[in-house]
Amino acid sequence: MLLTTKIMENTNLDLLIDDESLTKELRTIAQKVKNEERISEEDGLYLFDHAELGYLGCLANFIRNRKHGDNTYFNRNFHMEPTNVCLYTCTFCSYSRLIKKREEGWEYTMDDMMDIIKKYDDQPVTEVHIVGGVLPQYDLKFYTELFQQIKQHRAALHIKALTPVEYHYIFKKGKVSYAEGMKLMKEAGLDSMPGGGAEIFHPEIRDQIAGGKCSGEEWLQIHEEWHKLGMRSNATMLYGHIEKFKHRVHHLEELRKLQDRTGGFQTFIPLKFRNKGNQMSHIAESTTLEDLRNYAISRIYLDNFDHIKAYWPMIGRVTAQLSLAFGVDDIDGTIDDTTKIYTMAGSEEQNPALSTEELVKLIRRVGRKPIERDTLYNVVTDYTDHVFEDDSKYKGYISLPVNNS
Repeated sequence: MLLTTKIMENTNLDLLIDDESLTKELRTIAQKVKNEERISEEDGLYLFDHAELGYLGCLANFIRNRKHGDNTYFNRNFHMEPTNVCLYTCTFCSYSRLIKKREEGWEYTMDDMMDIIKKYDDQPVTEVHIVGGVLPQYDLKFYTELFQQIKQHRAALHIKALTPVEYHYIFKKGKVSYAEGMKLMKEAGLDSMPGGGAEIFHPEIRDQIAGGKCSGEEWLQIHEEWHKLGMRSNATMLYGHIEKFKHRVHHLEELRKLQDRTGGFQTFIPLKFRNKGNQMSHIAESTTLEDLRNYAISRIYLDNFDHIKAYWPMIGRVTAQLSLAFGVDDIDGTIDDTTKIYTMAGSEEQNPALSTEELVKLIRRVGRKPIERDTLYNVVTDYTDHVFEDDSKYKGYISLPVNNS
């Protein structure tokens, strides 16, 4: 807690640049960050191999504050997962029920999905996040009709849906190119793409943990086609399994290069590997300290990304709060307990739902300013000075003695 407070209060990188107890390489990287110069792949690997958490936090928090000040973003959203049955058998996946426990599987019809959408008719949600397994019946025709029906029912609801893993299969089955397919999805009502399915781009690792589904290059190509249409998307990286630091840096570099070309990515979300109920259960999960180091290095490396997001249902509320001092400026949304992908993998939050009031309080307690956004980061409500009826209950959160005046 004291380290986090110290990081948030220290905005003077000259102390690091002049610190002779640090290596020349670390002082040079600090100078680059201060001067808004891009760090290299070699610098990124050096940070993973040699930088201590406090140093990384100072650099990442400096960048976060330069971009956003204390603003911390969230939105009101809900998840809809059409199926947990999938043709692919990724070794890290605890979600799919194709091979085992098939009786636990679900496959929603169009009517089922519209019933879920209608359940939120009287709620002020701004986004539906749709992602799930890959099955033949969920094809090009099905999803274009689904998006059209959602827009006909509630035109203002932002549809953030499907990953390149799903689109690659859908377009191949429909015999359309990536460019044509993404154009059809936009015309049907798709508003943005989530960042899932990225895993690790490097084929050395991807072939082992996600063989058979779209390659890292294909994932990037689909996002690029979407960006060419003037649309936005997110990006992720699944870390903490069999990859090495060099694979993480390669992944970040590929994202940074695409962002240089298109500017279409909004936010980067590091996703922590969870080892419950999958073929990689023997691999120990990363520690909270390693999680925070990964957030910080991501913020330092991805200089052309506006936002770094911590997905609070995956890492838990407390770690999400801590991450706000390590480069993170977004903690996702209210969600609700319909999302199963991460709870099945053993995520910290087994009933991932927070009210707007709870999210606001979670952010406030670590000296940050809660800003409700829409999916495209337009401000909906600034909760900095908002007073709730009972503003004294902060169950399950940490509290840091940070001046938020």
